[in-house]
Amino acid sequence: MASHIILPPEDADENHHREEDGEEEEEREELGHDGGERAPPEQPPKAALPFSATCVRISRDSYPNLRALRNASSVSLADAAYVKISEGDFGYVLDDVPHLTDYVPDIPTYPNPLQDHPAYSTVKQYFVNEDDTVPQKVVVQKNSRRGVHFRRAGPRQRIYFGPDEVKACIVTCGGLCPGLNTVIRELVCGLSHMYNVNSIFGIQNGYKGFYSSNYLPLTPKSVNDIHKRGGTILGTSRGGHDTKKIVDNIQDRGINQVYIIGGDGTQKGAYDIFKEIRKRSLKVSVAGVPKTIDNDIAIIDKSFGFDTAVEEAQRAIDSAHVEACSAENGIGLVKLMGRYSGFIAMCATLASRDVDCCLIPESPFYMDGEGGLLEYIERRLKENKHMVIVVAEGAGQDLIAKSIAKSDQQDASGNKLLLDIGLWLTHKIKDYFKTKKMEMTIKYIDPTYMIRAIPSNASDNVYCTLLAHSAIHGAMAGYSFTVGMVNGRHTYIPFYRVTSTRNKVKITDRMWARLLSSTNQPSFLSQKDIDEAMEDDRLANRPPLPMGANHRVASSFEQSSSTSSNGEI
Repeated sequence: MASHIILPPEDADENHHREEDGEEEEEREELGHDGGERAPPEQPPKAALPFSATCVRISRDSYPNLRALRNASSVSLADAAYVKISEGDFGYVLDDVPHLTDYVPDIPTYPNPLQDHPAYSTVKQYFVNEDDTVPQKVVVQKNSRRGVHFRRAGPRQRIYFGPDEVKACIVTCGGLCPGLNTVIRELVCGLSHMYNVNSIFGIQNGYKGFYSSNYLPLTPKSVNDIHKRGGTILGTSRGGHDTKKIVDNIQDRGINQVYIIGGDGTQKGAYDIFKEIRKRSLKVSVAGVPKTIDNDIAIIDKSFGFDTAVEEAQRAIDSAHVEACSAENGIGLVKLMGRYSGFIAMCATLASRDVDCCLIPESPFYMDGEGGLLEYIERRLKENKHMVIVVAEGAGQDLIAKSIAKSDQQDASGNKLLLDIGLWLTHKIKDYFKTKKMEMTIKYIDPTYMIRAIPSNASDNVYCTLLAHSAIHGAMAGYSFTVGMVNGRHTYIPFYRVTSTRNKVKITDRMWARLLSSTNQPSFLSQKDIDEAMEDDRLANRPPLPMGANHRVASSFEQSSSTSSNGEI
């Protein structure tokens, strides 16, 4: 039988007796009892059970080696109350998402209107089984533990909001990305057409719009063709996150479903909003739809808009190739998005096959001396008479810092302002060839804002639709979560998992080796760089250990982190 661990709030069980013998305590935990005074198992009404596992409430002080766990984890004691871990046989661990029944008792449920929806009459199975989960790691060996799983997305047989009582709001935050309008459209149309919801509002201009702007009523008719436009009809901004004022506004306006579209910073904000909502015991679901054009959101296979960005970036590379080929010793230099992660640069390079050198933040390089970038450019021009270079915006920032004094300024979202690596490279290359008395022509192309502002392509439109519908099903079922695709299946992921780390290109994986083989560029890496990259990968992909996790849970988390959900083949 599975045991479901719900850690109490920080102020609960303060005077609970601490067990002296850690090993004995752990044995008792694994048997499902702590040997001391224990709150009785929670017994919500059968219809209100968010999952089928038996629930056991365990005091924070009953966990052995708590200090070591806290030191090994990025999940603070304050966050521990929001972590839900269910264990099963053969090393199965469900990293679950919060549910309304965790903190609001005796909530009525309603039959899902999809069961009478004519469009779904031919569907073989209307509803997702409550026990359906999706593994974080899909490649396993014969004797592998089952590892960490996430709750599968999809419609539930019982919902926790009557269609007439739903008052939903949608907000977009952060930078622009292809597909934002598609997600907005499908949230509105999905709520209206699938669940008969009539009260849907847009929050204008990001988080600050909760308390500084009027709400914009949204209907299927008003959003009918917005997916054909780039940007977001709601407007967006960075920063402006005052959690208490936002939740005050949600409470005052009677909002009970909040759909938040944005990157990792935005999802951190969504997490804070959920925690404040839970503190006030409000019947409100918070659903995050992760958005980042850089594809650096942890856990998920990819973020919406990424396919469109790679496709448009390839067009910029094609233009750079034409310019380079049309001049003697021509160089086309293209700067693409990628503050911390070089996925767009890598994938656009592989798709184009006209690139001679790709530079990303994860792979260090050097300019001067034997084997350096400048020597490689000179050799390539002598061989081919032209060259195309692709660079991600976050690459080489350490090199710029050595030659240009830069400030530690940040934007409203807390991101460090980067210096223009493309412009810096252009000047360095020009200066180098002047000293060589060698004629060359360089064209610098920065398509960043063109890529961000275009509508999403067909692939991303389909993906946005599925994300939006999965978010709706989860919110109607009473969950709060970030939605995402893991190993090809849509899942509900705890907020803390997608905000605790960042997805990056692994230069020790085969995909980066394929790029080096395609471009024939040197790796620019020393053995020390490779060793450091391997260690960084190991640490970055180890998920934060939930407070109170015993050694079996910790082992399953470690095992699941050994292969990224974005793993290459």
